[in-house]
Amino acid sequence: MNHAPYAQRRARLAAQLGAGGIAIIPTAPERQRNRDSDFLYRHDSYFYYLTGFTEPHATLVLTAEGEATLFCQPKDMEREIWDGIRLGPDAAPAALGVQQALSVAELSSHMPRLLENRRTVWYPFATYPGLESQVDGWLKPVRARVRYGALCPDQQRDVCALLDEMRLIKDAQELDIMRRASAISAGAHVRAMQRSAAMLRAGQDLREYHLDAELLHEFRQHGSQYPAYGSIVAGGANACILHYRADKAPIRDGDLVLIDAGCELDGYASDITRTFPANGRFTGPQRTLYDLVLASQDAAVAATRPGARFVDPHEATVAVLAQGMLDVGLLDRNKVGNAQDVIANRSYFQFYMHRTGHWLGMDVHDCGSYVEPAEVGTFSERKDPLSGELIKDRPSRILHPGMVLTIEPGIYVRPGEGVPEPFWNIGIRIEDDAVVTAGGCELITRDVPVKADEIEALMRA
Repeated sequence: MNHAPYAQRRARLAAQLGAGGIAIIPTAPERQRNRDSDFLYRHDSYFYYLTGFTEPHATLVLTAEGEATLFCQPKDMEREIWDGIRLGPDAAPAALGVQQALSVAELSSHMPRLLENRRTVWYPFATYPGLESQVDGWLKPVRARVRYGALCPDQQRDVCALLDEMRLIKDAQELDIMRRASAISAGAHVRAMQRSAAMLRAGQDLREYHLDAELLHEFRQHGSQYPAYGSIVAGGANACILHYRADKAPIRDGDLVLIDAGCELDGYASDITRTFPANGRFTGPQRTLYDLVLASQDAAVAATRPGARFVDPHEATVAVLAQGMLDVGLLDRNKVGNAQDVIANRSYFQFYMHRTGHWLGMDVHDCGSYVEPAEVGTFSERKDPLSGELIKDRPSRILHPGMVLTIEPGIYVRPGEGVPEPFWNIGIRIEDDAVVTAGGCELITRDVPVKADEIEALMRA
């Protein structure tokens, strides 16, 4: 394992802790699934970002001087027979590049000594229940020693505020992993598209779980550890349910299928959505709405570049969708006005009710503020035309090279009064992952087709 990137990140974090600062970053706990079984373990992203260590029951302690202490599980031959080989404290310094490593059983006895004479304690707020109480418990013996000249930290701060900013800009190693994850996920979408058409051509009973199985097979076949999130495989009207999960519903000839799925590879997520005709051929109404969504995505991609705001791709999407909804008759001009009125009154919300993207990285909805830090004190107030809620708008984040975000416009048409019946129960979303570059953005998920003609050609193969 190349531990240099993790050491560099720890050094960058240490430099921000301030004189006398100390940070405590635990990994995620194991979580029980049922009586005698745990959920598949997944490390904490902040912890992994700084260590590259995937075992449970571990905590990193980092001082402002750059000294890193890892508390981890000790070697235990009996438990390793059941649960797998542990790295252990003796091997951890060389393997991970930390200065020292101790048994996690010694955490509570060592923490008061590590906290003594420190000014500020940094740890993740509102992340792991009980951590704040643990810190309070470790500080009690330090306070008891102030009569002997010991200094007790008088500040507690959220280390996530520092790490979120660091994680927002991906380094070369992170981008390499994300490109590989995207390629695996794109292959999984291709595989699902082709199986859908093949099964329907053969007259077989096609279910959502058949396509979900193709996704999982391709993920694992190419080394992905697990899906980055619960895959959405939605046939027909189910595509109008935004967070629908793959189930046993039949997929019928003539349906559209919406698949939102991506793998996680070496701690990093991918996130792709494609919508395709189950039999490989778009109908007229399906193609009309599909091309509209794709045009809105093209506009959002063009708006994704350094110096632009995070909100700009969303606004570009909404502008195209608003005009398109009027042009195809989803919205009645006589009732909602022109495209500017549709945007001002959020009339488009009936058919497009989510934002156009989010940060992507170690978490599928990755950390990082969506407000520009230097302008956080600037805001304007407006009343939402739909809810009546008073909203404070703050300046959106300025995009910089190395940021990674999704671009995912959609249209979801449920049956309703005034809604043209040919469009009923059509749900479409198109999502790609974009790396902001010096000259614009790079879509790293286009190994799976996105144009309607290309999708049809692929499914004929």
